[in-house]
This record gives sequence, structure tokens and C-alpha cells, in this order.
Amino acid sequence: MSAQADSAGPYPPSTVISMTVWQALSRRGYLGSVWPWRSVAFLAGGAVFGAVVLVVIVAGAVVGGVTAVVLVGLPLLVLTALCGIPVAAVERWRLRLAGMGPVPLAQHRVPDAPGLTRWLTVRLEEAATWRELAYAVLLGLVLWPLDALVVAFAAGVPLFLLATPLLVAVDGEAKVVKLWTVDTWPGAFGVAAAGVPLLVLGAYALGLAAGARAEVAKALLSAPGDGERVTELVRSRLRLVDAFEAERRRIERDLHDGAQQRLVALTMTLGLARLDAPPGGTLAEQLAKAHGEAEMVLADLRELIHGIHPKVLADYGLEAAVADAADRSVVPVDVELDIPGRLPQPVETAAYFVVCEALANVAKHSGASRVTIGGGHEDGRLVLAVRDDGHGGASAAHGTGLTGLADRVSVLDGRLSLSSPPGGPTLLRVEIPCRPTEPRA
Repeated sequence: MSAQADSAGPYPPSTVISMTVWQALSRRGYLGSVWPWRSVAFLAGGAVFGAVVLVVIVAGAVVGGVTAVVLVGLPLLVLTALCGIPVAAVERWRLRLAGMGPVPLAQHRVPDAPGLTRWLTVRLEEAATWRELAYAVLLGLVLWPLDALVVAFAAGVPLFLLATPLLVAVDGEAKVVKLWTVDTWPGAFGVAAAGVPLLVLGAYALGLAAGARAEVAKALLSAPGDGERVTELVRSRLRLVDAFEAERRRIERDLHDGAQQRLVALTMTLGLARLDAPPGGTLAEQLAKAHGEAEMVLADLRELIHGIHPKVLADYGLEAAVADAADRSVVPVDVELDIPGRLPQPVETAAYFVVCEALANVAKHSGASRVTIGGGHEDGRLVLAVRDDGHGGASAAHGTGLTGLADRVSVLDGRLSLSSPPGGPTLLRVEIPCRPTEPRA
């Protein structure tokens, strides 16, 4: 599932939204997560990319300026002025690939007429073009050397210290950070031991630097006022989700207390009429048929009410609701959930419908013989994993309904990921930040 761009706002509402590096830094499992690796890859990639950008800008400006006298360099100067556009596109791609939170969209207008001349005119008149060029210059002159220094000191120095015994074994000595020479095994292992805490501190320093570097990029690549619009966009999506859930509960309550009760009364009336009708006659047959149809409609209505907003979810919480959904699944399901108590109502609802959609997809498309639903609440997150042993090949792009559920999860600052290689197995994983609101009864 990929991010979908939304022209109405500066950030794309991604169907898969990762935890930001700032959130990861505050969690206990940061060192064992992918975030230190993401951070060092983001900074190292920025150092290499920035060096390339510097060479391109300097070469374009120098060559274009020298040859501008004979008009040959004017197109080259124009291209140099426009180089901020691809640089900004690459930076947005790197931010998105590293999972550094919402990524600003390009603020370029669509030309009102075809042709290269009109396109160049529109681009050169836009403030976004010059803002992106300014970012490219800043990247080439300032940002990439800082990225390289952070990677060198936060990752390179601790790794060099850890490698001291290996260097001593190969060369007989090692010059530690170009300051002193170590040629004994006790000294080598002492230096390596000193590298362990430095490596831990370096991992956190890399995360802080990557987060700060990402914020700088997002601030410079966003149009003025984007932050306020993003905040209002997130708030409006939350309000829409709350209103949608309130409407679902109202419909469920109206159906339960209105149409269902009338159908129950109708079914009872038809049953009593069957008892009073002469047996074996046409009237008794018609009443029996009507009574059977009424019972089928009542069963369908109860299933519909359960799908709109299951009462077991509202009364007993997510763990009981998932167990109930597993009991009703046509494919055998093993449930291994451990949730310490009640979670916020939007979180329980979103997680429950993700499980229901996953079970429905398994029954329709996977050919699986067994499903496992596992997870629980850990490190301030609800984690759910639905795995089946089917033939795989599932994709959110094939109309499985997961895209809408991913949007619902993303509103809660969560993440929904799908892994389904051909041949299986298929794994659907959901992570939603939350805290229990009530202890387990």
C-alpha cells in the first residue's frame, strides 16, 4: 500500500503511516528497532546526495556564468535555477522512505497552456521554485557536511573502537581515533568496551539528528501556513471519524430497538397464528412459510446490526469481540490476544473492523485452512497480527477493503501493513498508539 497524494492539503494522507523518530526515541525498544538504522541511512544518504547537489550547482553556475557572454550559458543557468525541483522531489522521497512523518507536497501550479516556454515561465514565476532552489543550495553548502559529521562521530567512532581488537589482530596495533596507539590485547579490549556505551549514545544522537534534519527539510519544503492547515486537516479527519462512529451507534440502536423488536413481535404473532390455524390446510402452509421468512429476515437483521456496531465490543471490549468474530469465521481461527483492559473506543472499533475485514478476505480469497490472530498491548501501542496459511498474493490495490481501514487507522496515528508474497503466508499487522482506559475486569 502506498501513500496517496491529496491536492487539497500540503501532506499526503498515507495509507501506511509509520511512527515518527520522535515517538520512537521515547520508547524503551528504540535500540532494538529499525529506527537507528533508518536514521543512519537517512543521514548518510543526505551526505552523499548533498555532495552531488553541490557539484551540480557549482558546475552549472560556473560554466553557465562563463559562457553566458556568448548566450550559450543562459539555458544552463536556467536549468541550474530549476535544479531545486528535482532536489526537493528526491528529499521528499527520502523523507517518505525513512518514515519521518508527514511529507510536504510540491506546491507547483499546473501551466494554463501547453508548451515548454509556458512551463518554464510558470516555474520561474513561482515562489516554490526559488524556495526549493534555496533548499538545494543550503543542502549543498551546509546540511550535507553536518550529516557527514554526525554519522562519522556518532556511528563511525564507536564502530572503530569496537573494531580495535580486530585491527590489533591484523596489524599488531591500532591507532585509536588518530590520537594514541594500542598494541596490547588488554588495551584493545578495553577500548572496545568503551565503544559499547558510545555506540548506544550514538544511536540516540543519530535519531535526534535525523529527526531535526527531517524537520528542517519539511519546514523549508513546505509553503508558509502549511503547519496550520495540516493541524486543521488532522483535526477535521478526527471529527469525521467520531461523527461516523456516533452515526453507526445511532443506526445500530435504532435498528435494535425499533425494526428488530417489531420483527420479533411479528414472528411471535405468526407463530401464534400457526397454532390457531387448522392443520394441513392452505392457510397453515402460508402461515408456516411467512413465519419462516420472518425468522430469516430477523436473523439477517441481527447479523446486520452486529456488523454495524457489535454489542459485545461495546460491552466487553476488543478481546471478547475478536473471540466472537473468530467463533463466527468459516475458517478455523486461533486467538492469542493479551490486552490488559479496555482501550479507547476509536482504537477498539478500528482494530475490530480490521480483524473482521481480514477474516472476510481470508474466507473469500486466500484458500487458507487456519488463521492466527495474535498481539496485545506493548510499549504504549496496540499490536494486532492476523496470519493465515493461504496461497498469498493479497494486495490492497485489488479492492480488498483494506485501504479504507488503513485510512481509519492512520487517523489514530497508527500503521497498517500487509505482507502477502505469492505462495503465502499472508500477514496483516496493525499498530495503534494508545493507553488502556480501564483495567481488565
